[in-house]
Amino acid sequence: MNTRMLTLAAAMLAALNGAAHAAPAGPVTVTSPDGKAAIRIAPDGASYTVTRGGETVIADSPLGLEFDGSPQFGALELEKVGRTAVDRKIPLVATKASVARDHYRGATLAFRDRTDPARRLLIDVRAYDDGVAFRYRIEGSAPVRLRGEKTAFVPAGDPACLISEAQGAHEVQFTRHKLSELSDQQGYDVPVVCTMPSGNTTFAITQAYLDGYTGASLRHEGTGLHVQLSGIPGRAAPVYASQGGLRTAWRVVMLGNRPGDLIASNLVGNLNPAPQGDFSWVKPGKAAWDWWSGPLAGMKPDMAAYRRYIDFAAASGFPYYLIDAGWALGSGGCCDALPTTDITRAAEGIDMPALVRYAKDKGVGLILWAHWEHVKSRMDEVLDTYARWGIKGVKIDFMGRDDQDMVDFYQRVAAGTAKRHLLLDLHAAYIPAGLERTYPNFITQEGVLGAEWDKMKKTVTPEHNLMLPYTRMLAGPMDYTPGGFRNGTPGTFQVRAVLPFTQNTRGQELAKYVVYDSPLQMVSDDPDAYRDAPGFDFIRRVPTAWDETRYLAGEPGRDIVLARRLGKTWYVGAMSADDAATTKQVALDFLPAGRYRATIWEDGATPNDVKRREQDVTAKGGLTLTLAPAGGATVILERKQ
Repeated sequence: MNTRMLTLAAAMLAALNGAAHAAPAGPVTVTSPDGKAAIRIAPDGASYTVTRGGETVIADSPLGLEFDGSPQFGALELEKVGRTAVDRKIPLVATKASVARDHYRGATLAFRDRTDPARRLLIDVRAYDDGVAFRYRIEGSAPVRLRGEKTAFVPAGDPACLISEAQGAHEVQFTRHKLSELSDQQGYDVPVVCTMPSGNTTFAITQAYLDGYTGASLRHEGTGLHVQLSGIPGRAAPVYASQGGLRTAWRVVMLGNRPGDLIASNLVGNLNPAPQGDFSWVKPGKAAWDWWSGPLAGMKPDMAAYRRYIDFAAASGFPYYLIDAGWALGSGGCCDALPTTDITRAAEGIDMPALVRYAKDKGVGLILWAHWEHVKSRMDEVLDTYARWGIKGVKIDFMGRDDQDMVDFYQRVAAGTAKRHLLLDLHAAYIPAGLERTYPNFITQEGVLGAEWDKMKKTVTPEHNLMLPYTRMLAGPMDYTPGGFRNGTPGTFQVRAVLPFTQNTRGQELAKYVVYDSPLQMVSDDPDAYRDAPGFDFIRRVPTAWDETRYLAGEPGRDIVLARRLGKTWYVGAMSADDAATTKQVALDFLPAGRYRATIWEDGATPNDVKRREQDVTAKGGLTLTLAPAGGATVILERKQ
């Protein structure tokens, strides 16, 4: 795909790439192409600041590394600065846009240790219109061992933030806090999304391109959030060790006017390498799925039951059926990696090649669930077996870590599945850092408090649903698994493991297919739940990957209106967490000129009801959508001939 990149940089800017300049006497500032965002690095490499529109967003914050088993850097002296400017368009595969504009000004700052001139530290810096990023590098073949980073983010003022506690599977709620209210005893997850006291800027702190490094959480210390690297379980130190040299993850600050302005950003992906080779075989789409409506341990292996889901997917026009836990020989349910389980053999009475042929004849591909511990030690054998069977993808579960070894596992399984033309879906996964950009077959991942928890707790509230687009979704696709068709409100909700309920209306359940990013999207309920059910016609029609994404309106935790385009057709999703009915006025000025037929699905008289209506509209007009408590609505806008 690199050969298809459309480089738009002018000759003058291209000539700047890699240009080295004598070190300036003072701080080094890198400014975004639009001149609004800037990151400034101190001349001793010990601190940085971030501004936007003249307002300080990240105040003076520490930089640096903490070595394990070797001397720390002494005072650093800036030797030279190499500046670069890039403006290119990167074609994308199966995501929220068809093209990403990679447009930034950058610099590499080379520092020398005054006490040991042979030791050097490089800091790469980029400033985009929608954010800034930096990372550390050490060149050479000498091993590097770290106890941690000195890096911290010290927001200016005391902003209000949307934040979640760090936890292995990253399946927790986001809550609102002033930075000063955070505990010093608790780690916090990325992204952290804050709005400046002025209200002029929203920023999100996250990370990108973990390859060869380790994940991190954020710990509240003083007035800032300190990067805390994730160590390998059972090993006190180092938290990171290389065979030679160092390249850390990018530390990222996304920037926008409003929280919703960050939704369409491709910044995290742009900080990762583009794909190598042909990924045109990656096909997004929806999947029938057997676990959400069934028992927690997974459905018992049964050829007739599997064919039932295949028949449902085929009749609905879905390209996939995901067979969850229990299909493999010696399985003991969904959650334990039993030594008796062999994921290269199907359970007694299951003929997997025959099942693949049955599905293929109906235009359906099969995706198989596996525990990561059964994959890690025999990855090639497992993936070769699935490819030989004709399986289309694999869902790997229960990693629950983001240390250096686990980051390496993600890289290996993404590359291994890509080699065999298999889709990859990771569950109990760490927060996305852009690996899906390099491997588009890595089509979705969990790392989100999603609908599966409807089977176990009351935590998937409408407010939580309306936090996700503004927080977790900024980092990358999320396999929330929508589609529950036993709908209600928080007041009527009951926890039930089999055939569970939702705490929102069916209208909101439909809107999740537009609002939530996931190129592989589950249709989670039992096939019988959809038979002649109001609203299922929208699920059959809605795509899962897009050419364009537009945030229209909304407030985190309360509501959202989001528009997405595929080809010439636009799709609008509206969701509300209000406990009273609301009306949304949706301006249509994003439409090209012409007349459009709007097909609208809105909340009906009960949470399980959906009303469908049609009207003609133009870009100069608008739509009025009525949402019930914990409700939603969807619209398809098709150009009239």
